[in-house]
Amino acid sequence: MTAGQRYFMFEMGMICAFLGACSILPQAETIELYQLPSSSITNTAHADKLPGTVRVSTPFGSRVTDSQQVLIVNEDNRINAYKGARWSDSASVLVRNRLTNAFRADGRLNTIGHDNADLLPDLELDGELAAFQVEYVEGKPAVIIRMYATLVQPARYKAIATNGFEVMQRVEGTGMPEVIKAFGKASDRLAGEIVGWTVEQSKALQSKTQE
Repeated sequence: MTAGQRYFMFEMGMICAFLGACSILPQAETIELYQLPSSSITNTAHADKLPGTVRVSTPFGSRVTDSQQVLIVNEDNRINAYKGARWSDSASVLVRNRLTNAFRADGRLNTIGHDNADLLPDLELDGELAAFQVEYVEGKPAVIIRMYATLVQPARYKAIATNGFEVMQRVEGTGMPEVIKAFGKASDRLAGEIVGWTVEQSKALQSKTQE
């Protein structure tokens, strides 16, 4: 065998070895994006429509809570994420959008959107999203959403009310579709409670101004 042939065989061996090494590299994880299911909150006609406007701000969330991962907190307090699943947006944005839509559907207060610095509302809903996750309750998985809400009068730079909200929704099944469905129901319940509370605070505020 000539020197040229030996070199050729060496090159081919190196190429084969390289291709063999490439074949054992791990494949990229397939990610599926989920959005919250459509809200079950429907538009309601109210005779006692209030004149106030409300702006819904994006709630603050920790680095863990405010992510696109679908989180599950184990019974030993370890935090994991469902493999291959991500929210279409961060948890705080999902909650903000659900709240905004709930205010619009309720109709008793005029909603002017969210995080819009060009408009000055009568009230601004701020808050902290403390939990947006699956937890084990009595050994069974349930969606937990926890938010601390603050109503502010932007024109006076004054907080007028604060309240904590927590909802729990059982996960009826073991698959990802059942988990996402439970998040949708829990988000609707949270939004309904916060809208009702905001309306009552707005009524109380207007009564004080009319005295």
